[in-house]
Amino acid sequence: MTKLDLIPPSSTSYPASLSGYKPARRLIVLVPDLESDYIPAMHRIWELANAQGANVQFLGLCKGKRQELNLRRVLATMSAMVQDDKVSTEAKVEIGTSWVEVVKPNYLTGDLIVCFAEQRVGLMHRPLSQILEANLNFPVYILSGLYPQKTKSNWLSQVIVWSGAIGIIISFCILQVKIDQLPKDWFQNALLIFSIIPELWLIWVWNSLFR
Repeated sequence: MTKLDLIPPSSTSYPASLSGYKPARRLIVLVPDLESDYIPAMHRIWELANAQGANVQFLGLCKGKRQELNLRRVLATMSAMVQDDKVSTEAKVEIGTSWVEVVKPNYLTGDLIVCFAEQRVGLMHRPLSQILEANLNFPVYILSGLYPQKTKSNWLSQVIVWSGAIGIIISFCILQVKIDQLPKDWFQNALLIFSIIPELWLIWVWNSLFR
């Protein structure tokens, strides 16, 4: 009996085949959220590691030092649950807001990125898997139904993000109306054009705070 026999397999339908993936030297499992129930995922990750003959790196992302200690404890627990005689594990925590920037330096040739279908990031609340596939030329394996969505907190987060973005747009619209009242010359046109740059930058910064 392995230690993961203590975790009942989920009834969720998993992606059925790994035939499209080369054998991985390591699974990099992206773990962004402290509040989700990660235990059901551990059995599936252990199965994937054994099927691939791969080791596992749990990679966590937090926005500040305040979350770091708790996240390290969660990753240590995950590592202990998955590790056995055949599968070695490690845990690493990165501080930041962008998964793309975190995954890049941690990826090595032969690794397989593992994320959950329910992980969503950014202003548009896009699936993390889409973000990774669009920005990185790395193999990404998606697990479905293992990572519970927090509908209430996601809804609140979206309201905050959209409220901030709309506030920024309205503020710059007021500024641009005032600029439009200036004498019609090249200077006015230049101000209108350059006012767009800080507007887009502020929207990007605001969005990145909630990734």
